Amino acid sequence: MKITIKFLLVAAILLLGVNSIYAGGGVRNGTGGATQLLIPVGARGIAMGGANVATATGIEALYWNPAGAAYMNNSATLLFSHMNYIADIGVEYGAVSANFEGFGIVSLDIKSLAIGSVEVTTNDQPDGTGQTFTPQMMTAGATYSRQLTDRISIGVTFNYISETLAQVSTTGFAFNAGVMYKDLGDIQGLDFGLVMKNLGPQMQYGGPGMLVTASPQGYNRPPNLYQIATASFDLPSSFEIGFGYSPVLDDMNALNISASFQNNNFSGDVYNIGAEYGYNKLFFVRGGYTLSPKDQDPNYIYGFTAGAGINYDLGAINFKIDYAYRAVQYFGGNHVFSVSLGF
Repeated sequence: MKITIKFLLVAAILLLGVNSIYAGGGVRNGTGGATQLLIPVGARGIAMGGANVATATGIEALYWNPAGAAYMNNSATLLFSHMNYIADIGVEYGAVSANFEGFGIVSLDIKSLAIGSVEVTTNDQPDGTGQTFTPQMMTAGATYSRQLTDRISIGVTFNYISETLAQVSTTGFAFNAGVMYKDLGDIQGLDFGLVMKNLGPQMQYGGPGMLVTASPQGYNRPPNLYQIATASFDLPSSFEIGFGYSPVLDDMNALNISASFQNNNFSGDVYNIGAEYGYNKLFFVRGGYTLSPKDQDPNYIYGFTAGAGINYDLGAINFKIDYAYRAVQYFGGNHVFSVSLGF
């Protein structure tokens, strides 16, 4: 018990110390970059309002808290997810996790945005040139998770970020680190988790699209190409802490209640709450709510979430299908579908 308490205290101090550097910048929406990192994936977590920092397990935990990936019941798991995001943007996500006995869980995942074609406009042709380009945004991650004891797990994710807009592009990387503690205070079903997301160096756009033709004044020189220097931007880092409780009911019924707090460096604080009811470990219904107080972030557009899922054991394969709906102000709601296969 003394070892576990010391471990949690050290982990909390380290993550809070990092958070004091990167987070707490107030409401500065639109001044950061790589906001694709903030788009959630996985129907179960979204349906529960993103509150499952302490309760997400297996491959579904990679986005929410990499420490939860250590609690995987299969030797290998595949996950595929699709989201109808705002402004007709599609978010495609795929992940694979493998359990290496004695070493830990190794996972790979990739998320890409299907934005569609955008018309090319210029100063001389503000209504369009007749040409189009397709923005490309992608995040690829590698995660290592491990159970230190039967109650404590840790996880670290390395994300490679790539964004291309016509003839300009940027790349970068970010780290996530998390910890989970099961049966906190020897209370069965009480879970605790914390995670720090999107820590990394600044990114900067560049490329041939930043070249302009100009003639220097006061010099007898022909027009030359000059490159515009773009400003660097920070990553949207955040610190999240959460609790979950699963009371003991009976063999046919299960209930989980989760809550979390999220501190962001470019937007206001967010409070999440969610619940999941399961019947016979086969059918699940979920609901949640996310809130950012108006004095914290008057531009916050999310709120109610809901969803359902089926978990069916086919013998050699464990099959899961989940659906989630997230209400969005001003836009149509997000619809999320996820399918996972465990071997």
